[in-house]
Amino acid sequence: MNTQEQIKTFIASQPEAKGADILALHQLMHQILPDGKLWFHDGTDDQGKVVANPTIGYGLQTMKYAKGKTADWFQVGISANKTGISVYILGIPDKTYLPDTYAKQIGKASVTGYCIRFKALKDINVAGLESAIRDGLRMSGTD
Repeated sequence: MNTQEQIKTFIASQPEAKGADILALHQLMHQILPDGKLWFHDGTDDQGKVVANPTIGYGLQTMKYAKGKTADWFQVGISANKTGISVYILGIPDKTYLPDTYAKQIGKASVTGYCIRFKALKDINVAGLESAIRDGLRMSGTD
């Protein structure tokens, strides 16, 4: 199954309201990064063990690990969790930037150094979320 098919299957597997929200975010990400690399990570490690929730990824960055190893990975990820949706914005060097800049602007969401978690799109200011994503892409040089 190719990446597009995996994403379509993932979205279809969600409860109706959550699936509609993830589809809307997926469409938003295509507007933000129309030519960006598209990823799907099923949440399992190399041994097939579940280590995370399945995630749709957008963009491309090279992650640098402490021991000097590098790996290509997505810049923005969207994942369903038990209570809602998580949007991961990776590559922002200052881990206080997102919460300090966007927590109040986005609304009813939990905002950490790289993750914006909310129950449903109707609970947040989507324009604020889009600003945070665009800002994160700009800060990491992948916009």
